[in-house]
Amino acid sequence: MAGPLSHIRVLELSRVLAGPWAAQTLADLGADVIKVERPGAGDDTRAWGPPWAGDQSAYFLSTNRGKRSITIDFERPEGQELVRKLAAQADVVIENFKVGGLVKYGLDYDSLKAINPRLVYCSITGFGQTGPYRNRAGYDFMIQGMGGLMSVTGLPDGEPGAGPVKVGVAVTDIFTGLYATIGVMGGLAHRDRTGQGQWVDLALLDVQVAVLANQAMNCLVGGTAPQRLGNAHPNIVPYQAFATRDGFIILAVGNDGQFAKFCQVAGRPDLSADSRYATNPARVANRKELVPQLEELLRTRDSQDWLSALEAVGVPCGPINDLEAVFADPHVQARNIRQDLPHPVLGTVPTVASPIRYSETPLVHDAAPPTLGQHTDAVLTEALGLSEADIAALREKGVI
Repeated sequence: MAGPLSHIRVLELSRVLAGPWAAQTLADLGADVIKVERPGAGDDTRAWGPPWAGDQSAYFLSTNRGKRSITIDFERPEGQELVRKLAAQADVVIENFKVGGLVKYGLDYDSLKAINPRLVYCSITGFGQTGPYRNRAGYDFMIQGMGGLMSVTGLPDGEPGAGPVKVGVAVTDIFTGLYATIGVMGGLAHRDRTGQGQWVDLALLDVQVAVLANQAMNCLVGGTAPQRLGNAHPNIVPYQAFATRDGFIILAVGNDGQFAKFCQVAGRPDLSADSRYATNPARVANRKELVPQLEELLRTRDSQDWLSALEAVGVPCGPINDLEAVFADPHVQARNIRQDLPHPVLGTVPTVASPIRYSETPLVHDAAPPTLGQHTDAVLTEALGLSEADIAALREKGVI
């Protein structure tokens, strides 16, 4: 069965992560995504290895599933015209050039809107289309720092290894890609009602500040900037990693009832009866006194012993897995999160499936990330009606 966006065509003029992640998500939902790449080089991430699957980097494979790749040099007038013709037939354009970077090619929103008023055009930049930083380049690591994430990530000052730390995945780019997907789908819904497309302006810095969530509100409401707490939670105690006799576990107590159950399992029911620890606000206020007692308790038993006992009474807890353990987990396997896709050169390549599960239009992953220019001839023939001679002439000129 076709995905829910199988009626939508997306023209992707982006590379690296945020834009390609948005386009891949739309492809997962069934959209026909045509990725325009530079002849001979393609998306920067094609070269970001090792590791490699054949000659394709794992990085590129992670964010380009389900797309068709065509190569067009749109620094040339003939290439610009090809892209404009494709945009005239598209529902969505996604681009992540610097502010104003596509104007000189006639591929900016105003230029394409003139030929396709129904177009939903999504621009992804570091700092957005307005504001004093609009012309700066933006990168995930830098934005994690500027946007406050690193100020609340890492061990507290005074502890060994203290200091700001970035998240181990480029989460600002990923979140921006997801917000871009949401923005595009909202634009399509508006177009369905009015017939009018629009420009979606996504900035990495905006997104990073937005996803600070409770930490942002802790600052705005409390009037004090939150500090690094390592693996601890600013608003819930105990909600952190603890060392056991043979490793570490996560203890994620979300309410007072769960804390009482933990104390029973730990053989210390007196802790949950103590007014200093009976409620979450009290536990947060008395964190420094409570946590050392819990650390002493957790070290007395092995990780699996704790996990089995706590899971049996409904106390949220879990192991800290490396990625090999993640993909070996029976629940992860039962959910088919890893899928192997047919590839025209490599036979198959692995992918991490979309987490979206629809009851009526289940997603189907059946197209591996494309080789560079794999679909150039097919798209130009199908979408623009070019003949073999036309395509050969463009290739001879280096336009494709």
